[in-house]
Amino acid sequence: MKKIIYTKSAPEPVGPYSQAILADNILYCSGQIGIDPKTNKIVEGGVEEETKQILKNIEALLNEAGFDFDDVVKTTCFLDDMNDFAKFNELYAKKFISNPARSCVQAKLPKGAKAEIEIVASK
Repeated sequence: MKKIIYTKSAPEPVGPYSQAILADNILYCSGQIGIDPKTNKIVEGGVEEETKQILKNIEALLNEAGFDFDDVVKTTCFLDDMNDFAKFNELYAKKFISNPARSCVQAKLPKGAKAEIEIVASK
């Protein structure tokens, strides 16, 4: 069984993809950047404010699918600048307290974003 997950509480996709897909009790969320779904623009304030918005976007997708942060088993994180790792990690750790598996790499991100997180969650 495969179901497309969509919520207005997370940003509209910026390309031909879904916000998230639920397949056999596993939730695959597309990478989230710090876009405010109300304005459709990246929040101002650098990596910290963007990370806070990313976490809100992820939480909205998790909630829409009936999941929460404790259900996340894997994250892939992207930073525009690895010098932002400590700031990013501090905010990340407050939400992902179950310590899912993680990768974190430096990458050029869409719309000039400073950070991006994609997740996989399981029930």
